[in-house]
Amino acid sequence: MKSLSRRRLLQITGGLALASAAPARAGVAIGEDWSSDVGILRRAWETLHPGLYRYATPAEVTGRLDRLATEWAAPGSFRDRFAALTRVTASIRCGHTFPSPYNASDAVVARMYPDRSLVPFRFVWINGRMVVTRDDSAGALFPRGSQITAIDGVPTSDILARLMPLARADGASDAKRVSLMEVRGDDGYETFDIHLPLILPIRDIAAFTLSDGPTVRADLLTLAERKAGAPDAGQPDGDGNPWTLERGADGIARLTMPGWALYNSDFDWEAWLGRVMDDLTGDGARGLIVDLRGNEGGEDCGNVILSRLIDRDLPLSRSQRFVRYRRAPDNLRPHLDTWDRSFLDWGDQAVGPDERGFYRLTRYDDGAETTLIQPQGPRFAGPVVVLCDASNSSATFQFAQAVKDAGLATLLGTTTGGNRRGINGGAFFFLRLPASGIEIDLPLIAGFPDTPQPDAAIEPDVFVPTTAADIAAGRDPQMAAATARILNA
Repeated sequence: MKSLSRRRLLQITGGLALASAAPARAGVAIGEDWSSDVGILRRAWETLHPGLYRYATPAEVTGRLDRLATEWAAPGSFRDRFAALTRVTASIRCGHTFPSPYNASDAVVARMYPDRSLVPFRFVWINGRMVVTRDDSAGALFPRGSQITAIDGVPTSDILARLMPLARADGASDAKRVSLMEVRGDDGYETFDIHLPLILPIRDIAAFTLSDGPTVRADLLTLAERKAGAPDAGQPDGDGNPWTLERGADGIARLTMPGWALYNSDFDWEAWLGRVMDDLTGDGARGLIVDLRGNEGGEDCGNVILSRLIDRDLPLSRSQRFVRYRRAPDNLRPHLDTWDRSFLDWGDQAVGPDERGFYRLTRYDDGAETTLIQPQGPRFAGPVVVLCDASNSSATFQFAQAVKDAGLATLLGTTTGGNRRGINGGAFFFLRLPASGIEIDLPLIAGFPDTPQPDAAIEPDVFVPTTAADIAAGRDPQMAAATARILNA
């Protein structure tokens, strides 16, 4: 089954606009009663969302939605209402359930970004500090490796703690939540940029306290300026190859794959990747490093790699897939958008319901193609290292799990995203709420493992974090450790 990356959903659906939402400044109170949207959201989740009660009881979900309806009935700013909604969607603890700017109208995106309120640098979180990876300020105020400890006097550790309940992630996968609240330049809409103004109302200029003492006042950025400074956040189109392969003088092949979301691309990735893997054996490569850092997922591209690392059939993890419905209710259909209308009616591909009210989905689970990886081409028997991090939460999470379970490669880096108890995804509705104009991604398929699993992501075989000193010096500790591992094999 293919797992969709959130960054491709807008392109798939064509980015349909909703005229009902007009731009408004962040602090302007909205008088309209939006509580009818909560009723639509409640019906859609209770009827369609297969992971709604994976980490919450029906009573907990009902209470959260009741409170949201009360908040949305009272006057409040767009940001206050959006923050209240985001807390509720994040509380489902599903990495694919959230109000998405990628599938929103231009008017709603304008409401998400009404001000000059984006920090003028890229950064990652290390020990509660924002460590700068690229300076985008007008005065070169934040050299690479600078550590920000407060914004407008608020400690960054407190800021991160307040942002965590707004982040979408599966179960207890907090590493994914932290990762989402970084600005790395690999997203057209950075999650941090949307959510920081919800908990810290900065605008135009902010004061940034550095770890070595001084406080620097700096102009903030607009969304347009952020996008202009992040050309690498664009999505592949046409037949362009978004991946790179380098062969070093040390004989190691390094395959960098920042994304597997190739739904709107004409690039023949299966043929290209198959040739790459076949050539490794013919060229006598000393080893292979597959760099998946920053890659949430998309197509099941990892299956091509797996097929060249095995000499016998490889059974995939048997997580049966379930849906909550056979046919979407007629009264919800006006609010449901998707790229595949067959999701509205699974027909006899949804078997059940069982005692829990689930239908087992046979559309993706039946047949050897979905349960086995078969050997293809010449087997590469050299050492393989896969670089992983908390971004790996959909197809890349599943690839990391397969690699680790089968012992086909060394996972090196930091804890992945996703969750061993299963994730929700595979097929989606884009739930469009008419009063607010907000869209919420609604995953339709839940995977549940055959045996009890911990509420946790995948831990690497070799844990290699990045330090602030690494960033300041321009070092890549994961790549260096992977290289040393292969050379010493």
